[in-house]
Amino acid sequence: MNIQPKNKLETSFSLASMTDVIFLLLIFFMLTSSIVEPNGLPVDLPGSKVNNPVAPVVKVTVSTYLKYFVNGEEVPFAQIEIALQKALLTSSEKRIVLYIDKKVAVEHLVKLASIANKLGAKVAIATQLEAEKTDK
Repeated sequence: MNIQPKNKLETSFSLASMTDVIFLLLIFFMLTSSIVEPNGLPVDLPGSKVNNPVAPVVKVTVSTYLKYFVNGEEVPFAQIEIALQKALLTSSEKRIVLYIDKKVAVEHLVKLASIANKLGAKVAIATQLEAEKTDK
């Protein structure tokens, strides 16, 4: 006597709703990550009362420990002029924005500015907006 139940249990699991959630999360993270442009290098910028943002064509970052970065890639100071020449060749505008830690001596700023001037590039110094101090 062969007795089989009338209602069979379904043992499979549908992943369709799970893939929808994953794709929505993927789209969300892709959109939000393209909006935020992180500097990527920990640099404590000097403060200023006026902040006029300039779109950087070439980013030069100098860390507290005098490590030089051109567009995020570490470059020894001896080769900084060559790296800047290569970076400026690929850009339509010759503009360099210097992200220099406020603990770094002004001497290094002047050296970088003179190299950029020699290459015929416009130089801007990145700052962060400081809160106005109220006298009480």
